[in-house]
Amino acid sequence: MCYIKKEVFGILLLGMLAYGQPKDTAQKPTNITLKETSNEAFAGGEWFQFRIHYGFINASFASLSLEEKEFNGEPVFHAVGLGRTVGFARWFFKVEDRYESYFKKDLVSPVHFIRDIDEGGYTKDVTIDFDKSNQIANVHDKKRNTRASFSTKPNFQDLISAFYYLRNHFDTTGIKKGDYVSINMFFDNENFKFKLKFLGHETIKSKFGKIKCLKLRPYVQSGRVFRESESLTLWVSNDKNKLPVKVRADLAVGSIDADLHAFKGLKHPFLIEIDD
Repeated sequence: MCYIKKEVFGILLLGMLAYGQPKDTAQKPTNITLKETSNEAFAGGEWFQFRIHYGFINASFASLSLEEKEFNGEPVFHAVGLGRTVGFARWFFKVEDRYESYFKKDLVSPVHFIRDIDEGGYTKDVTIDFDKSNQIANVHDKKRNTRASFSTKPNFQDLISAFYYLRNHFDTTGIKKGDYVSINMFFDNENFKFKLKFLGHETIKSKFGKIKCLKLRPYVQSGRVFRESESLTLWVSNDKNKLPVKVRADLAVGSIDADLHAFKGLKHPFLIEIDD
């Protein structure tokens, strides 16, 4: 249980995000250009929950909700990611995580980010205000009572807003196996490039029925928790929702799975094939 640390739990909590860069390969894949479009993939009121487990043993639950609100007088989306260990796992490793992002509704551009976590005694309580016009992130570490400003890359996303940005702007029309998409991200005090590789199409079984999915690989940092940089696999519904359905992670010791457990408020019909 001690391997549910910040690198792993944050990824499974958010359903699809990780950090690092892909290995060099002999055949260079195509870097897909993200489409410019208004919001098409999601709407306020959306909510879904993942069950994170080791085999048949429940380890934790993670959820992500989205509401329409105002921030500093501006209409925004407010996304909240929650995660906590349950049952037997909680005796060994207590997790209480909360991530929040306020981002502009039309551009999916982050304006405010919150990370308030307690993972087995490892705690963080950080807020970030983004000044996109000046490309600055103002970071307030409440635990250490410090404030600092950092430069950001163009068109960056935070850890939560990136999930919604990719759902809305990742055009999979004509996509080929090996193609990838990359975006700039800012997390904690750092800028990094997030890359997501397309592995093909696959229909997977879920508690709801069979779901046609896009199979994707976020590239992650290897060594401390993951076996290698290609240890994480993600399945996303191949429909207009682009909803994460399953995540599988091979860890330094064992592996864990996160499966879609419940959902509501999707903007589009969720395409499920009911088993006979």
